[in-house]
Amino acid sequence: MTVTDRTPADLLRSALAADPARPLVTFYDDATGERVELSVATFANWVAKTANLLQDGMSAEPGDRVALLLPAHWQTAVWLLACSSVGVVADVGGDAGRADFVVAGPGRFEEGLACRGERYALSLAPLGRRFVPGPPDGYADYAVDVPSFGDRFVAYAPVDPEEPALVVAGAELTGAEVVERAAGDARGLGLTGPGSRLLSGLPYDTWEGLSAGLYAPLASGGSVVLCRHLDQAPDDTVTKRIESERVTATAR
Repeated sequence: MTVTDRTPADLLRSALAADPARPLVTFYDDATGERVELSVATFANWVAKTANLLQDGMSAEPGDRVALLLPAHWQTAVWLLACSSVGVVADVGGDAGRADFVVAGPGRFEEGLACRGERYALSLAPLGRRFVPGPPDGYADYAVDVPSFGDRFVAYAPVDPEEPALVVAGAELTGAEVVERAAGDARGLGLTGPGSRLLSGLPYDTWEGLSAGLYAPLASGGSVVLCRHLDQAPDDTVTKRIESERVTATAR
């Protein structure tokens, strides 16, 4: 984090400039056995493609609202940073009927149909696979469309850090507030700077889960080991994972 970082997208740009090769998000799904590790550069590439999809493919503009009907997952983290890049409001678990766009995962597709705008479906399958034979009715398949978008993103309009950027558990935060709160949380979570590595088993439906699972590690120059379905893992899984992933702090 630098003194000029005012939005989550700024945090990602600073991380990319500092050390693009270091791990940023390592994702485990203990229901499927999936493990995905994304370096800062790889994560930023996904964010750029998704931001271009939002801006050019969906014609999203600053101030529009995207309902993210998704669990704690590496692709959810990508969408959160893509929304920040464009200046749209990421409404985590929000009311699809009040949103301009919706992005939904398994179990939330019916709910997402309340949105009258464009809808994208994520399979959340290992490696981000597309739907076979096709996405749910009323949705486009994110995995099919996102690869065609550019690896670099430039917003058409500057993102105002004082405008709403995130809604979670009924609380609305500006981009500047997200950055400030994440930086403030980092030390309490045991994130002391580059090399810090936080294992989080918290869901993304609260600020605490989002901060531990993405924003605080990003703000501190650390990284996150994001675990979904950790309750389905054998008893010794966390101990072994802490050792193998060189985890320095946990949030569960």
